[in-house]
Amino acid sequence: MEISDRDFLIKLLETPSPSGYEQPIQEVVRQRLAGITQDVSTDVHGNVIGAINPSAALRIMLAGHCDQIGLLIQYIDAEGYISVQPIGGWDPMQLIGMRVTIWTAGGAVPGVMSRKPIHLLTDEERKVVPKMKDLWIDIGAKDKTDAERVVSVGDPVTLELRFQPLMGSLAASPAMDDKIGLWVVLEAFRRAAKEPLSCGLFVVSTVQEEIGLRGAQTSSFGIDPHVAIAVDVTHATDCPTIDKKQSGDIALGRGPVVYRGPNMNPRVVERLLEAGRVAGIPVQIAASGRATPTDANVLQTCRSGVATGLVSVPNRYMHSAVETVCLEDADHTADLLATFIRSLNEAMSWIP
Repeated sequence: MEISDRDFLIKLLETPSPSGYEQPIQEVVRQRLAGITQDVSTDVHGNVIGAINPSAALRIMLAGHCDQIGLLIQYIDAEGYISVQPIGGWDPMQLIGMRVTIWTAGGAVPGVMSRKPIHLLTDEERKVVPKMKDLWIDIGAKDKTDAERVVSVGDPVTLELRFQPLMGSLAASPAMDDKIGLWVVLEAFRRAAKEPLSCGLFVVSTVQEEIGLRGAQTSSFGIDPHVAIAVDVTHATDCPTIDKKQSGDIALGRGPVVYRGPNMNPRVVERLLEAGRVAGIPVQIAASGRATPTDANVLQTCRSGVATGLVSVPNRYMHSAVETVCLEDADHTADLLATFIRSLNEAMSWIP
């Protein structure tokens, strides 16, 4: 990646955006889009939308969700320890011992996610997978009154947000799902806009994907696209204990993943693969025999139907503090989409 693009990705990753609390990252997105197009809007749901040629006969929509999984303060006990409920899908084992940040009206409050030490667990407790109710956040408060001076029930919580470069082109961070996809759609929009387009191009930073694909549903209804591409992450299977027979053969560094299956329009898939061949971009193919748990699911069924594709960036250790991707895969994904967009015209048929 160009250093400016890398810096913007880091800015996305280190800006909090738990589902329902996406305002900080959406301001970052608005600023980015303002440098590309004057047509930038925010809908009542909080989706940020950029457009080029919005009145064109053929409308294309790119969707990347800006929200991340998080936690919500549920209860503060007499000693000042904080219980939480999940926002999105968590494995509680991933939370034990994590540094966290509570995002309050007064600013960020650091804390640590804790449980009873292993030395004090009974034999029976050691055999049981901990539940969210068995964990708590310690912010160092003396008691409930002390804690309530700085935090409130309903405040959102994230893991400590930090970008960690690894060897080669790999990088780890919380919320690669789906800030790497958000970076891709914004960058594809920027790259495609360098040349005149024969279509109307819309890019959407969608909200609340992690709690029900909500932002994609509302924004696509407003845009009414003919073609839509959701960009998300998918499970990389190039690490121990994952069965490729069950989960497919997907690796970091081998390029974007184009999905095939009933959730994806076959003509969109064909044109995405052709774009990869034309641009010399390595592409991996994955299969899903049902509606995918991504924005593509609701895009496909918007209004009278949308020709939908799903392009994914391989991601190891999803929904953890160390989600790991290859930055070259993200760069190739943006190029793939820009090539795809530039190849389109209103005479094309999307009928399967």
